Amino acid sequence: MNATGSVIVPPAVPVLPVLGTQATFPVRRIYCIGRNYAAHAIEMGHDPDREPPFFFQKNPDNIDTSGRFPYPVKTGDVHHEIELVVALKTGGTNIPVEGALDHVFGYGVGLDMTRRDLQAEAKKLGRPWEIAKAFEHSAPMGPLVPAERIGHPQAGRVTLSVNGTLRQEGDLNQLIWKVPEMIAYLSDFFELAPGDLIMSGTPSGVGAVERGDVMEGAIAGVGELRVEVV
Repeated sequence: MNATGSVIVPPAVPVLPVLGTQATFPVRRIYCIGRNYAAHAIEMGHDPDREPPFFFQKNPDNIDTSGRFPYPVKTGDVHHEIELVVALKTGGTNIPVEGALDHVFGYGVGLDMTRRDLQAEAKKLGRPWEIAKAFEHSAPMGPLVPAERIGHPQAGRVTLSVNGTLRQEGDLNQLIWKVPEMIAYLSDFFELAPGDLIMSGTPSGVGAVERGDVMEGAIAGVGELRVEVV
């Protein structure tokens, strides 16, 4: 037993920096919505109609703010997915859509890195996706920008380039399920809380990266993210 009374050293709480300040945002959970842009749903072989949303989770310690993405083991097909990150300052259950944005602290830019070959195998076998989504360093993220500074963006160009070549392009106004709807829907199934993040889905154009590649993502009005694959 150590000085804290724990039988092991308590793990550190993952945090995200808050742009332009010394403050940090401690992360509790990461919820990720799947197929939330019609064009991406189509490229993944699904009907883009507005079906009920579905979510999976990443682990808070999957976050990496170093600007470097170590190519993971047990895969030969790792894909980039650029996404708007929504950070909650308050939570609850059964949150109405009309008041959902009151719970938002701010926004950021993140990548949902995916071992696509392992995801395809899991899909075929009807198994969960965690092995493809929730591995170490699978959530590169930039700093958060408070909503009180930028408001709640409902539109804005979303892009991801690899080695200077544009791969992904979309707009926040193309989200099938908007941010307030995602918050409200999640709160019907989970008790949301301060520190929760929601990754809001990715536009079409997802693709593989290799060691040495440089990914540069941006969301207009929110921020930019540069990550090197090592």
